[in-house]
Amino acid sequence: MKNIIFALLAATTLLTGCATKPAADYTAFRQSHPKSILVLPPVNNSTDIHASYSVLSTVTVPLAEAGYYVFPVAVVEQTFKENGLQNPGDISQTPLPKLQQIFGTDAVLYISVEKYGSVYQIIQSNVVVTAKAELVDARTGISLWKGQATASSAEGQNNGGGLAGILVAAVVKQLINSVGDSGYPIAQMTSFRLLSPTSPNGLLYGPRSPLYGTDKK
Repeated sequence: MKNIIFALLAATTLLTGCATKPAADYTAFRQSHPKSILVLPPVNNSTDIHASYSVLSTVTVPLAEAGYYVFPVAVVEQTFKENGLQNPGDISQTPLPKLQQIFGTDAVLYISVEKYGSVYQIIQSNVVVTAKAELVDARTGISLWKGQATASSAEGQNNGGGLAGILVAAVVKQLINSVGDSGYPIAQMTSFRLLSPTSPNGLLYGPRSPLYGTDKK
């Protein structure tokens, strides 16, 4: 079931245009050749206290499927705790040389959650998740990539969505029915749109992917 859900999410990434406009330049990304990515706990700019770790739990799959080694979330969290850091805002301020020294990572992914949860309208409410991210070379401090993506439970509810709308609606319904947190399945969609190489503004394929080096961005 999980593999089917992830496949549908990847399909909606291809068929929908909810990611931001393509990045202008991937030169630094290609020159860096990152093999491993350390994901920091997202900074929560929304009003929902669950947003940071809900989004964090959804980013490992698209990164791994893109072809990168991703440091285990639980190990990273414990390492920061042992060093007296638990707040995502404080963790994001950790100097890059220190992160590189401790984890030996090639790149660090910074994420901020801008919206998470229900948006109430006159006759209905929709669940919206918006996230921004930046990938930085841990060795040089050079910004390799920036992106932003949004997903909403309202997608595909009208008849104008075509095949993409039908797929999105099916994915949203299936995921919301399988979990208790209505924001979590929307966060999954957001993370795929934000990070997947199939997205116009997503990451490049990593060295563990058979598609490595085939990006046309």
